[in-house]
Amino acid sequence: MKPTIVLVGRPNVGKSTLFNRLTRTRDALVADLPGLTRDRHYGIGRVGERDYLVVDTAGFDPVAKVGIMHEMAQQAERAIEEADVLLFLVDGRTGLTPHDEQIAARLRRSGRPLYLVVNKAEGLRREVVAAEFHALGLGAPLAVSATHGDGVTQLVEEALASFPLDDEPAEEATRGPRIAIVGRPNVGKSTLINGLVGEERVIAFDLPGTTRDAIEIPFERGGRHYTLIDTAGLRRRGKVFEAVEKFSVIKTLQAVEQANVSVLVLDAAQDIADQDAHIAGFILEAGRALVVVVNKWDAVDDYRRELVKRDIERKLGFLSFARFHYVSALKGSGLSAVMKSVDAAYAAAMANLSTPRLTRVLQAAVTKQAPPRHGVFRPKLRYAHQGGSNPPIVVIHGSALEHIPTSYTRFLERTFIEAFRLKGTPLRIQFKTAHNPYASRD
Repeated sequence: MKPTIVLVGRPNVGKSTLFNRLTRTRDALVADLPGLTRDRHYGIGRVGERDYLVVDTAGFDPVAKVGIMHEMAQQAERAIEEADVLLFLVDGRTGLTPHDEQIAARLRRSGRPLYLVVNKAEGLRREVVAAEFHALGLGAPLAVSATHGDGVTQLVEEALASFPLDDEPAEEATRGPRIAIVGRPNVGKSTLINGLVGEERVIAFDLPGTTRDAIEIPFERGGRHYTLIDTAGLRRRGKVFEAVEKFSVIKTLQAVEQANVSVLVLDAAQDIADQDAHIAGFILEAGRALVVVVNKWDAVDDYRRELVKRDIERKLGFLSFARFHYVSALKGSGLSAVMKSVDAAYAAAMANLSTPRLTRVLQAAVTKQAPPRHGVFRPKLRYAHQGGSNPPIVVIHGSALEHIPTSYTRFLERTFIEAFRLKGTPLRIQFKTAHNPYASRD
């Protein structure tokens, strides 16, 4: 079993930078601002022949009792309970602070193996920059630079030295479908994830913008593996002011593109906004399978429910391929049905479509409704085959196909979706026109 290294420290000491260095990724959002990370962020690191888990945590305030800082501290506390090794990061350029002393007192009580890491030591003499941190009584401080990688390998090797090597062959983790949870701020995305996972895995707080990074959460349900991705709420472009929020938006859009299925969360207590339609449009443009969840259904009366359904039909009618669910993430009602639709959407997105059947469906569609003429010629659709998945791509071969109008393409898309029961995923059609050997002759 892989040992788990947990990074702990006050805000802005470089935990996320070290996380990215250890995992050799850019998964954790990094900026020169305190309090950027708010949830636990997991990754896999490797040193030599040894793999290990590494956990990034929010800036830790062990004495916080209320508000978002308390919620961040609770996330850090859960990570500490899971740790095999704790790396306590401090800032070598700022020096020792009372906040560091509070954290040291809490970590000392944890009983976990603990290493004091003095970060941001680039360009400085290590023994000098680490000197004042001896006062914490946590052993010899280890000076590193997470940004430049100085001393990081030696740090990890020392931290893992007491753990035996796993002789079993490494197995690739089975993560199953990747599911991005997206929507506007404060619609209940994090609450939905906590309800699905069955624990307070991410911070769910009544404050827009609580989630800033895209947090990947592997979990198992009904014997099947999934990876949920909690994302930052997407506001209208004109209301995105902070640099951090702009980075969060980018991470959210990347999460959608890298997912297999997107779950669009709407708020039943609010009107369906243009921004909801914009988010849905991006998911559709990315070609991702989709499930729509209308949250907080328990908080509205029958009159409001009817208004919401009419609003959805009017503003989100282009999502007719997706399944809609009306749930209460806080109470956990309706979540099992959501996961069944996610499974169905994933299966549809990854479906294998046989060439003979695709061609038969195509020929039946042309017989039912032939493409319109272009001048004296009518486009001829001869046969079809699958060109890709997630989303399914149907490649149609024939002649004069460049003249097929968009309306007829949509007719073919609906026909294939109905014939193959591809509920929950968009479908793309590509036309390949055969070369005419006589086109160049007079």
